Amino acid sequence: MKINTAEFIISNSDVSKCPKDFLPEYAFIGRSNVGKSSLINMITNQKKLAKTSGRPGKTQLINHFLINNNWFLVDLPGYGYAKVSKKTKSVFQQFITDYFETRQQLVCAFVLIDIRHEAQAIDIEFMSYMGESEIPFCIIFTKADKISKVKIDSHIAAYKKNMFANNWAEMPHYFVTSATESIGKEELLGYIDEVNQEVFKNNNQF
Repeated sequence: MKINTAEFIISNSDVSKCPKDFLPEYAFIGRSNVGKSSLINMITNQKKLAKTSGRPGKTQLINHFLINNNWFLVDLPGYGYAKVSKKTKSVFQQFITDYFETRQQLVCAFVLIDIRHEAQAIDIEFMSYMGESEIPFCIIFTKADKISKVKIDSHIAAYKKNMFANNWAEMPHYFVTSATESIGKEELLGYIDEVNQEVFKNNNQF
């Protein structure tokens, strides 16, 4: 898939105010400072579509971007950011939960994980929530240019082991990416394109 147009549509914290269009949506979420904005800019061929910041937790709203006029990329707030107040964090978590559990247009979520680190409890817990809630998702391992191939394989193996120990029958589909070197871009966009074709072919999917 080639992305020709990427347009910001709306930001809000109320799921009922999200776009009414019945177009497939792909939500991107991860721990703060996982490189989400950089990844979104990389796959959309934009430098400033998603705002990047040295300050983690920059994304605090549900952000909808219309891609190629036929699907939405949804940028969600990071989870587990320690430096926002408990009250603010609970508000974030509530509208993230509302989005995942009520948004009919969502066809797949991408959970971003920093490949430089070994399996983190917060990521395992979040993916367990997704699995228990039957929300379709894939994993995107980010920052693959920062460590060796051996370490990448080792860390992915650790995630597999951890998830199997937590009663997962299989590892979710995953991608290894680097925003800096455009690693994984074609694979990720190819996957979205395949899912879109299925959605549009069976337009009663929603």
